Amino acid sequence: MKSVQIAIDGPSGAGKSTMAKLLSKRLGFMYLDTGAMYRALALKAIRMNIDTKDREKVIELLPSLDIKISYKDGNQVILLDGEDVSEKIRTEQVSMGASDVSAIPEVREKLVKMQQEIASDNNVVMDGRDIGTHVLPNAQVKIFLTASVYERAKRRYNELKEKGLLTKTYDELVKEIETRDYNDSHRSVSPLRRADDAVLLDTSKLSIEETVDEIIKIIKMKGFDNVI
Repeated sequence: MKSVQIAIDGPSGAGKSTMAKLLSKRLGFMYLDTGAMYRALALKAIRMNIDTKDREKVIELLPSLDIKISYKDGNQVILLDGEDVSEKIRTEQVSMGASDVSAIPEVREKLVKMQQEIASDNNVVMDGRDIGTHVLPNAQVKIFLTASVYERAKRRYNELKEKGLLTKTYDELVKEIETRDYNDSHRSVSPLRRADDAVLLDTSKLSIEETVDEIIKIIKMKGFDNVI
């Protein structure tokens, strides 16, 4: 049977990763956080004092880039050069760096190929910014998650505070998210946009549980009751 692919796209802070993780566990599918792969590359560049906007220098890192994805206790683990960097890639500096490196065509070409190979052999839930439009254009279920800038900033603020990584004010996070939205939607290669056949789901007023329930309804609507 052909693998089932569920693509979840949306802007920064919309809850894509949280929803994709919960959904994958509920369905028994593999979860692949594509953004984590770009974050890992950004972390590598930052550690080597390379400007994440320096296209040539970032491209030079690609031949030696060693990113592996494994699972421990049901959670995805990101390995960079053999080191578990799952938490280290969640800082705001790395987040902005990931937006920079993801705009480089050569970077996207390499990482997208890796992502497509994984999806071809597994039932997968994949989230990012161009999954339904570019990485998995033939995905059977496509969802575009969104929420207001202010709601996304509040969620990010609370997340960073809970993890002890908060270094910026709420207003600063609002501005950063607005900047990232602009960068992601205006980049020349695979910009953030809703696929024509993606279902739009605004989570501004929905709890995590309510959002997952809505996604399940969408999957059933697409005719995949058998995977629920």
